[in-house]
Amino acid sequence: MTESAAPAPRIYPVGAVVAGVRRLLEERVGSLWVVGEVSNLRRPASGHLYFTLKDGDGQLRAALFRSAARRIAFEPEDGLEVLVYGELTVYGERGELQIIVRELEPRGAGALQVAFEQLRRRLDAEGLFDAARKRALPRVPRRIGVATSASGAALRDVLEVARRRLPGLPLRLAACRVQGVGAEYSVVEAITALARHGDVDAILLVRGGGSLEDLQPFNTEALARAIAACEVPIIAGIGHEIDVTIADLVADARAPTPSAAAELAIPDARALASLLARHGERLARAVRIAHEGRRTAWRARDAALRAHAPAQRVAVGRARLAAMRRDLARAIESALERRRARIAHRAAALDSLSPLAVLGRGYGLVRRSRDGAIVREPRDAPPGEQLDVRVARAELAVRVESARETR
Repeated sequence: MTESAAPAPRIYPVGAVVAGVRRLLEERVGSLWVVGEVSNLRRPASGHLYFTLKDGDGQLRAALFRSAARRIAFEPEDGLEVLVYGELTVYGERGELQIIVRELEPRGAGALQVAFEQLRRRLDAEGLFDAARKRALPRVPRRIGVATSASGAALRDVLEVARRRLPGLPLRLAACRVQGVGAEYSVVEAITALARHGDVDAILLVRGGGSLEDLQPFNTEALARAIAACEVPIIAGIGHEIDVTIADLVADARAPTPSAAAELAIPDARALASLLARHGERLARAVRIAHEGRRTAWRARDAALRAHAPAQRVAVGRARLAAMRRDLARAIESALERRRARIAHRAAALDSLSPLAVLGRGYGLVRRSRDGAIVREPRDAPPGEQLDVRVARAELAVRVESARETR
């Protein structure tokens, strides 16, 4: 009796073994949550993240691909305890057990605070919180947009403030979810729709108070970048006075409560009326001053035109000519008077020296008849000489009877 041969052992290639284990893990285990500490974190240029997830009893390789990494709300760091959700598999080239990460969350009570601080530092470094990029709010908006829950207390607060401060101001509501997973995308759609509609001058982004978990949609990068990109000024009023979210920091203005945000965006009708009255008085005063100035300038120009008009210039010339004629006549008359006075003076002087004047005082002018010589001495008229004597009003013919010298 011959002994039967033992069956030959089945030999597997390494790749087949690894592939089998991978299939077994993926089929029997599939997706699961794992908790551990991040170590050996690497960030290659591809945008993927690779790290080791470990605890006191073991370690597990983890790969977070770029598409999933974009969705996480914080930056993983070495030493941070995290919750990982993903598919357990085997990396064939090294035969290493690893998990393909689909979701990643910080673990512990401070997990959301860690995510908040990381996102705040990153957006602050990019300048999203800078005052220089924030837009001024309209003084008197034509219409206000409101992005909030249609059934929340925040909307009721906004409506009450609007009714009290400026009745009749149009409000446009873009209802959205303000709590829960993915609520940030609903809020992004709401503010985007309001801005796209084009008829709102400002947007109120409001919700009531809540825990850090409740406010998580307002601490996301997606909403922060949507607020920064919005072309319409956004006023954030999220939670209570002690609550500060990423959305508050990025918004163009921040109020501690929804009611305060509404008061910041909606002007008070009485204050507007008082402001309009002051502006009206200032405008009326400015109009009066401008009117008086223009009237004064018009009068000055009219006077200047009249002064330079041909008829006016002729009239002025005629008046000046008449004045010159009067001045000339007065000058001539004055000159004639002076000349008459001088002539009279000289005539009087001549008259006083005239022989006729002497004759008028009883004297006479004696001449010899034969030659007309004036008789001055006795020898000029000897006895018998014929003389002609001129007196004031007569001429006499006389004959000398005798002559003697007198002293």
